[in-house]
Amino acid sequence: MANRGPSYGLSREVQEKIEQKYDTELESRLVDWIIIQCGENTEHPPPGRQHFQKWLMDGTLLCKLINSLHPKGKEPIPKITESKMAFKQMEQISQFLKAAEIYGIRTTDIFQTVDLWEGKDMAAVQRTLMALGSEAVTRDDGCYRGDPAWFHRKAQKNRRGFSEEQLRQGQNVIGLQMGSNKGASQSGMTGYGIRNEWADLTQERLNEPNNPIFILGLV
Repeated sequence: MANRGPSYGLSREVQEKIEQKYDTELESRLVDWIIIQCGENTEHPPPGRQHFQKWLMDGTLLCKLINSLHPKGKEPIPKITESKMAFKQMEQISQFLKAAEIYGIRTTDIFQTVDLWEGKDMAAVQRTLMALGSEAVTRDDGCYRGDPAWFHRKAQKNRRGFSEEQLRQGQNVIGLQMGSNKGASQSGMTGYGIRNEWADLTQERLNEPNNPIFILGLV
């Protein structure tokens, strides 16, 4: 883990709230998946947030993980190297994040490099890995390894296809509906299209034979 000074005051309270979001049970599931997905020779880390962070912080496993979700020969990260140099580790984390976004992970579900490398928000790292697993299970393209029940399958869009003839008929129906109002009058209608009953009643009284206004021929 990168060396950081102690947190004080408000920053410490914020950090504690972030750490409370970390899920130890989810950690175990993610570790099992990454080991199966990347290969049985992958080392199993001791349990705990700090160990999980140290296990992933050089970016090597993350790059192997995203590569394993693609067919052979189409891996997004062609060169993966184990390095003790900080800039190289952060570069590989950034490569993973970029490949994950291209794979289909929403920007809002992707953690920042410092969230992992400095261990600032390991809950965000878990969220990204969960979204990645969910996308892989949903694709069902043969690249996912592990128990499909570990991740929820995303809802598929129900797209309906219409032929040109069907679209043309729909336009004709809309045209007929629009033409059905020809000759309609807005007389006696309010601003919301509701007939004003008071106006009707007033008109009827004006038309009565005994009405002085009617006798004078003013209506």
